[in-house]
Amino acid sequence: MASVSRDPHPDNLYPTTLEVTFGSHQLSLDVPQGVWNPTPHGLLLGNALAELDFDGEEVLELGTGCGLHAVVIARQGAASLTLTDLSEGILDNARHNLARCVIESPIEYRVADWIRIDGGPWDSLVTNPPFAKSDKHYYRYFIDTLILEAHELVRRGGRLIFIQSSLADFPRSVRLMEECGMTVKTLAEKEQEFRHYYFEDERFLEEIEKVENSYSVRDGKRYERLKVLEGTLS
Repeated sequence: MASVSRDPHPDNLYPTTLEVTFGSHQLSLDVPQGVWNPTPHGLLLGNALAELDFDGEEVLELGTGCGLHAVVIARQGAASLTLTDLSEGILDNARHNLARCVIESPIEYRVADWIRIDGGPWDSLVTNPPFAKSDKHYYRYFIDTLILEAHELVRRGGRLIFIQSSLADFPRSVRLMEECGMTVKTLAEKEQEFRHYYFEDERFLEEIEKVENSYSVRDGKRYERLKVLEGTLS
């Protein structure tokens, strides 16, 4: 049986000042109680974004959280940002952090539920879709709806950029992206020990056993693989 790594902050909603470096970008962000702290998934996505050129682009980020990725996107040249999240309180924190980082690109903040957003299309869509904590019976709900509806939010020739775990089945996502007319490539990947809350959901553990090559085990610990995927819309 693989061991369970215990997190000292099991709800991941604790207050902190986040100090992180992505490429040449050194960030210091305030994360208050109740705003989701970036996970290894979000940090890998941030590293990938720091290698991309967003010069002159209009960019949509779904679920901006504390604004971590938005800062990087703006510093990588975005002409404008549209940032969404589920509540005005979370967006207020993002506003605070983008001001703290002296981001001067035009920014629109919108309360929105996932892909249910008017406007666009945008040049790039960036997101870290929920999976293990999706609160859906079908865990891939946010990944699949994102891919299927990307053409409604992204211009032809534009990009869908998101991160997912091997637990969510990489080949399945790539097939769906290609079926939706996207050219797919991997921007970044790494191995990561299971998050503590994976072990708290028995049905989730059962579901990931159905996915081929969903994880590996070493020294009694389980590891997932994370990938940042980019789909260019034809």
